[in-house]
Amino acid sequence: MKKKVFLFLFLILTFLSLVAGCSKKENKKNTRNENSNVLQKNANQDNRYLTLTSEITELTDGLSAVKYEGDYGFDEFLIEGGASSDTEVVSYLTENVLSDAADFSFGKIPFGCSTISVTDENGSSLFGRNFDWNTCNAMIVQSTPENGYASISTVNTDFINMSGLRLSALPADIQAVICLYAPLDGMNEKGLAVSVNMIQDSDTISQNTDKPDITTTTAIRLLLDKAATTQEAVELLEQYDMHASMGYMMHLAISDRGNNSVVIEYVNNEMIVVETFVVTNFYLAKGEKNGIGTQQSHERYDILMNILTDNKTMNINKVKNALDSVSKKNFGEFESTEWSVIFNQSTGEVWYYHRENYDKSYCFSLNNK
Repeated sequence: MKKKVFLFLFLILTFLSLVAGCSKKENKKNTRNENSNVLQKNANQDNRYLTLTSEITELTDGLSAVKYEGDYGFDEFLIEGGASSDTEVVSYLTENVLSDAADFSFGKIPFGCSTISVTDENGSSLFGRNFDWNTCNAMIVQSTPENGYASISTVNTDFINMSGLRLSALPADIQAVICLYAPLDGMNEKGLAVSVNMIQDSDTISQNTDKPDITTTTAIRLLLDKAATTQEAVELLEQYDMHASMGYMMHLAISDRGNNSVVIEYVNNEMIVVETFVVTNFYLAKGEKNGIGTQQSHERYDILMNILTDNKTMNINKVKNALDSVSKKNFGEFESTEWSVIFNQSTGEVWYYHRENYDKSYCFSLNNK
């Protein structure tokens, strides 16, 4: 990877703050050039699917997409031992990559989420996810690494910043690389899907053994790049000391194309695996923490569990309706569901819906390379 790319990447990489949610500031209209290399239909593929290029494309106000092919240095990050805190990340970058120290900013706003894992009438596994918070900017990134699985993931770009510089002012390839280190959800070509969900709890995660260190968003990148199944994902996470970015408690919803679905939780810094098809924003692990989280997250969980009880199988439309039923508009709050995504883990198809507009989808395929 070119040194110039690394310099730009690490100069503004505040990806760890992404787990703190979307900005409360008013969303400003994206000023990217919509006339250059916008989405093209691939004549050799089903025209339902959007084909991404290396140029950033604005799909709609607040939602953009880009494709990145090649090495983005993640293996080197892991070899170096990762990082155990935001401060350590900044120290590592300034000591090993940057010639001058940079002023980094980090957000501290929690977010809500809902995920559901099902099978359809054909036996395909589907994973649906809502990301809930204030108006924010999001980026969809399709990647094909040199040493890892191809994937598609979603990033909240409002929290990737440094003093005096906007992410959108950087070249498209630099923006794409930064976003690859900051996913909040995604699916890889093997059908592994993962999502990070917050838990409002005063505890945090800071494991401290002799294992390499990893943080929330880099853990998601690890799984998307390296894990083909839920079991492999669990085994990978067991090899690292997890550290919650910004000190927030979180858990990871993970599912594979065999519909093996779990949530990974950390209680007293102990990693716990719970089998479940629905995850919102409270602890599911048995014991002292069970049920701790927001009341509304319990309501969303009950709604989705009732839907699963009433439906032995669910197609794309039913999963979309399920996500709609737990979107923020149903709860009379200031927040919105900024994006909903459905991954077909068996076929590699992906459907995105933006800001609770479930009549308009943006369709991609990981097979459309």
